[in-house]
Amino acid sequence: MSKKYVGIDIGGTNLKAGVVDETGTLLSAAKTPLQFTTPEAFVETLAGLSRQAAEAAGIGAEEICAVGMGVPGEVDTEHGTILYTCNIPLADLPVGALFRRYLDVPVYLENDANCAALAEYWAGAGKGCHSLIVVTLGTGVGAGIVLGGKLLRGINGTAGEAGHMVVEPDGVPCRCGRRGCWEQYASANALKRITREAMERCPDSALWVHCAGKLEQISGRSAFQVARECGDETAQAVCRSYVRYLALGVVNLINLFQPDVLCIGGGVSNEADEALLHPLQRIVQQERFGHDPRRTAKVVKAELGNDAGLIGAALLGRMETK
Repeated sequence: MSKKYVGIDIGGTNLKAGVVDETGTLLSAAKTPLQFTTPEAFVETLAGLSRQAAEAAGIGAEEICAVGMGVPGEVDTEHGTILYTCNIPLADLPVGALFRRYLDVPVYLENDANCAALAEYWAGAGKGCHSLIVVTLGTGVGAGIVLGGKLLRGINGTAGEAGHMVVEPDGVPCRCGRRGCWEQYASANALKRITREAMERCPDSALWVHCAGKLEQISGRSAFQVARECGDETAQAVCRSYVRYLALGVVNLINLFQPDVLCIGGGVSNEADEALLHPLQRIVQQERFGHDPRRTAKVVKAELGNDAGLIGAALLGRMETK
């Protein structure tokens, strides 16, 4: 019988858990909105989601071989501790030890972008390649880097925090303490902010009709949707600006690591190729370092979608317990 592993994706908006088999196939999933109260209640919620996912997969909690967690921040992989996150009030939380109070199984932690990179490397867009970078566009911007089949973690486990490289000196303040971080210009939250700012400058934009005159109704999809459906100039300008900022970071990563594949994941990546991926590819082709088009990183969409974090976290548990 195939072994089963649970992957947990700790997002800035939702918490998700899923059961994955040894091949990396997602068998079931459970999700709940993030409502942080206390660290203990937070961990209890994670354990409850794991039980829900196991039940949906038709297995008992005792059949779970291991649990892997993808965390949006810095983790101590050796001791199972969340050290710091930018978007959730978690610091120095021994989540592994707390989790085992509810489910007594091995628990492994990794940065969420690293989990997505593992998933795409082994079972997705990078399957069969030597090196891969995954950029995840969600509440923040994460990046996972796999070189020669191994995660690049760095001296303190935080290598790949590309969302916190500066692309706009003295720009928008970031929760990490710097200003002008890529996350503040290329995340879904950044896209919403850029859209709202454009609307305030352009009161005649069709974006106002789209959101029924309420700025708070703007989502990360609004500008792309209005640009596609109405050809609204303000919405089109927002989309161009967003893709330009996205390309700044992507080109920097390619020039630094020259991977076989760089794939874009996260909610924003679901936009139509002609609006997001194709213009991004054109900018990369124009600005990347290197002159041989046959030897350059392929910029593609991630194949595993929103499940990459779950699958990668679960695969972490599989690899650690082999």
